[in-house]
Amino acid sequence: MRLVLLGPPGVGKGTQAVRLSKRLGVPHISTGDMFREALAKKTALGLSAKEYMDSGKLVPNETTIGLVRDRLENPDCSRGFILDGFPRDVAQAEALKKILKSLGVSLDAAVYIDAGPDIVVKRITGRRVCEGCGATYHMTFNPPPEDGKCPKCGGRIYQRVDDREDTVRERLKVYKALTEPVVDYYEGVGILRTVNGEEDANEVLAAIISMI
Repeated sequence: MRLVLLGPPGVGKGTQAVRLSKRLGVPHISTGDMFREALAKKTALGLSAKEYMDSGKLVPNETTIGLVRDRLENPDCSRGFILDGFPRDVAQAEALKKILKSLGVSLDAAVYIDAGPDIVVKRITGRRVCEGCGATYHMTFNPPPEDGKCPKCGGRIYQRVDDREDTVRERLKVYKALTEPVVDYYEGVGILRTVNGEEDANEVLAAIISMI
């Protein structure tokens, strides 16, 4: 099964991708995670992406497409994959089509998880992350300890720059301008599936499974 998960930032694509990955037995590929890993390791790619990520803007297509191409060529993707965070514009969607064609495969579905902007802002700005192990928390749904230390590794729990409200609002503007047309793109080729991202996570997962 080869899937693309679409939707505004904070809608729950990552959560659903992880659960679908376990359910379907295929890798979850998150471009955001790949960039953050590169940044943590202070690679040239990570450092070049940092200024874009911190301001809520997209990393240039050439860099992102190259990263995804290399990942999809790995043997563990031969049975399928779940792409989270890519494609983010129509040019990336076209690039993905060419990459998959060169591999002799195609997408099975593009799943659009939809939610209103106020819901998205509340979800993202409440998110907190451990700088040590990467564990995630949420001020409303899964509050971190009062001492601000991760119970898993003792690392400091903090709010990422790209999770602050001003950055989130900027990310939503970018999404509206560049990523929403990708929804129309996949609808045009007949593989779009839409679910209500404002529902409970279990209900969203059930809806996705029923559609694919």
